[in-house]
Amino acid sequence: MNDPSRQDTPWHQLETSETLQRLEVSEGGLAGEQVRERLERFGYNRLPPPERTGPLKRFLLQFHNVLIYVLIAAALGTAFLQHWVDTGVILGVVLINAIIGFIQEGKAEEALDAIRNMLSPKALVLRDGQRRTLPAEELVPGDIVFLQAGDKVPADLRLLRAHNMRIDEAVLTGESVAVDKQTGPVDAQADLGDQASMAFSGTLVAFGQGKGVVVGTGASTQIGRISTLLGEVETLTTPLLRDIAVFGRWLSVAIVALAGFTFAFGYWFRDYDILETFLAAVSLAVAAIPEGLPAIMTITLAIGVQRMAARNAIIRRLPAVETLGSVTTICSDKTGTLTRNEMTVKSIVTAEEIFEVGGVGYEPHGGFSLDGQDIDPQDHVVLAEGLRGILLCNDAELHQRDGQWVLEGDPTEGSLVTAALKAGLDHRETNELYPRDDVIPFESSYKFMATLHHHHEGRQSFIFLKGAPERVLAVCAKERTADGDREIDADRWQRQMDEIAAKGQRLLALAVKTVDADKRSLAFPDIEDGGLTMLALCGIIDPPRDEAIEAVKECQEAGIRVKMITGDHAVTAEAIARELGIHTEGGVMTGHELEKISDEEMQQVVQKVDVFARATPEHKLRLVRAIQTHGHVVAMTGDGVNDAPALKRADVGVAMGIKGTEAAKEAAEMVLADDNFASIAHAVEEGRTVYDNLRKAILFLLPTNGGQAFTIVAAILLGLTLPLTPVQVLWVNMVTAVTLALALAFEPTEPGVMKRAPRPPNTPILSGFLIWRVVFVSALLVAGTFGHFLWMQQHGMAVELARTAAINTLVMGQLFYLFNSRYILEPVFNREGLLGSRAVLIAIGVLIVLQGLFTYAPPLQFLFGTTALGLEDWGRILAFGVILFVLVELEKAFLKWRQVG
Repeated sequence: MNDPSRQDTPWHQLETSETLQRLEVSEGGLAGEQVRERLERFGYNRLPPPERTGPLKRFLLQFHNVLIYVLIAAALGTAFLQHWVDTGVILGVVLINAIIGFIQEGKAEEALDAIRNMLSPKALVLRDGQRRTLPAEELVPGDIVFLQAGDKVPADLRLLRAHNMRIDEAVLTGESVAVDKQTGPVDAQADLGDQASMAFSGTLVAFGQGKGVVVGTGASTQIGRISTLLGEVETLTTPLLRDIAVFGRWLSVAIVALAGFTFAFGYWFRDYDILETFLAAVSLAVAAIPEGLPAIMTITLAIGVQRMAARNAIIRRLPAVETLGSVTTICSDKTGTLTRNEMTVKSIVTAEEIFEVGGVGYEPHGGFSLDGQDIDPQDHVVLAEGLRGILLCNDAELHQRDGQWVLEGDPTEGSLVTAALKAGLDHRETNELYPRDDVIPFESSYKFMATLHHHHEGRQSFIFLKGAPERVLAVCAKERTADGDREIDADRWQRQMDEIAAKGQRLLALAVKTVDADKRSLAFPDIEDGGLTMLALCGIIDPPRDEAIEAVKECQEAGIRVKMITGDHAVTAEAIARELGIHTEGGVMTGHELEKISDEEMQQVVQKVDVFARATPEHKLRLVRAIQTHGHVVAMTGDGVNDAPALKRADVGVAMGIKGTEAAKEAAEMVLADDNFASIAHAVEEGRTVYDNLRKAILFLLPTNGGQAFTIVAAILLGLTLPLTPVQVLWVNMVTAVTLALALAFEPTEPGVMKRAPRPPNTPILSGFLIWRVVFVSALLVAGTFGHFLWMQQHGMAVELARTAAINTLVMGQLFYLFNSRYILEPVFNREGLLGSRAVLIAIGVLIVLQGLFTYAPPLQFLFGTTALGLEDWGRILAFGVILFVLVELEKAFLKWRQVG
């Protein structure tokens, strides 16, 4: 027997007789002994579970992060100083981060489970000449399976019989319309969506019935290949996590080196006591470590998640929030994301005129135009008759539910009903006026539907024929005009068909035939004998969303390249891309063409081509990888099982919330609640805001830590008393992180955020500018803090008073610097900059209260070694804060002037 587990066998190309011969089975089905032998050979029809990391190892791996090591070192330092509250807080942050990461990874692994659950649970099978209902997992290659409308296909089948059969393959191909199936062989090179003689596991039978022979089970099915792909795809880390890892390594090395140098210098060159020197080094390390950074990062990302949720973008993995702000390329599916996934009649051609139809979707709002001028369809007799015909020769229905227009029936037929309703026709009244006497239902083998009607007053009867244009034209002898019938101009109709098809529109033709008034039955000879009159040609398309057109433009203005990767036909993809404003200068590449090029050639192709059609899961995955080789941060949208591997591989996988499969949602980092591309653009805007706010928080926190650390270094280098004790350092770290730094997480989106290019993916978080700003502000804080401490000591003040003044000088400097940090380069000395953030004002109020307690409350004075300050002391402290604020604003103005220059 030919091995069905070999996926390179072109079953769709073979005749049904040859397929049965290769599988060594008759149309009577397999015998019991054959089933047992094949079950042992090929295994059960289910997807194998992946190898998974055990829960304990997966939990421990959450701690394998440089920044976590730095935090643990900080916890050890605070524990050494017996500051147990801070030790508990830091370890709590570490543990919470680990638990969140553990839970998120567990959810990610559910993507494979979601695919496995898509397999059909039951199947109607022919064995030993008898029909039996069996668990689908017991199917083996060679089994004969029966299918009918509503069934989920239980395995990959080569169809042996198909009666009026259409299968919804959107989960595999992304194509919005159910595919007509037949039993004849198709070309060996046909794309997955064109293999009309196959039924694939996990897809849904939309209409008709048929039977097929199993040619693939379990991992050997198309859906099994996707599952295998998904298990092999490497999940990428986010740009932020990569940056933080580098930052953490740099910071840990710098802190250890600085603490070691300080200890050595203090002990050997300044003759400090060894314990005192060690405590000073530990204080320095604690001062330099930004303990609040992970918490601020998590809170900033969480606030971004809430903002995105309000704009229909649900984030499943926290770091994806920031990654969205770094996106340089968006690869979008077409159906339902860029388009409405609602078929719409856009043009109607009669023998003399070409009408455009307005409106989109199934909502019957929109008018008709001729040569750009609005018209009333009832003033054009042929158009009016055509609209009545497509309403009568139709089995679809539209009705309102909760304010939304809902379709019952075939999407293409639904679009025709909508067009008729736009013309003012009433479905019920029309059917009552022209009752249906008989029908020939649509059948894929003859590609038309015909209905027989008589006028309510019994004057005449007539047949409406609706179907594939070439089929309808073949039986038409005349065409209808406003002045009556005339001989048909077939060449003109063919030219119109070609022009409409070039716009990516699907075609349906309508013809009519008058018959005897007493005729009440319909037969094929009534159609095949000809004598019909061509009425109209309808062009139908799944139109772009209006908001998607704007969103594509917005993304392009933001420096983000938008690519369309769809399972639909090339002509349709190109037409929709043009309407959306996606670049088509590089042409359209099909999956068949992608098959022929190497990965290296594909890396060149993705730089030129933005529209890809007839794409399979492997193609999508290869395209994402090819784009990433150029250093791009890629967001990939999708809704089907076929999209899951590419969603997992992309830097940000975006699944559809309404029409998306569970497999796609589980593989993605973000789910769109409204299935709308515009929500991605909104999410990118929020992602950029999150990154800006993280950058502001880092620019605020690091000078704070730098000011504290270098104040201690300066004291040891000069052999002086430490201006800050370890517990005072921890106090400053705690109150500034909890109040001031946290306020920056709530900063609103800055104007023009979507007018600038994405930050280059390889931009380090420690850019030259950031290092300069940290050093500059740290130096100002050291000068103010250490300078005030020395001034008070030189004037004979007690060390407790001098330290209290130094701490408050440091905190006040940070308070004024918070205003500077609201805008990284823009001036903040205006009403919006000073009073425009409620979070900043609340944080400052809370800090003033805490610092007042720290300075004047006896219990805290005892704990931290502080004492009360006078008005003169506060005057000097406030003066320093104002000076620091002005100097940083001048530095921003100078840097901006240099940028412009």
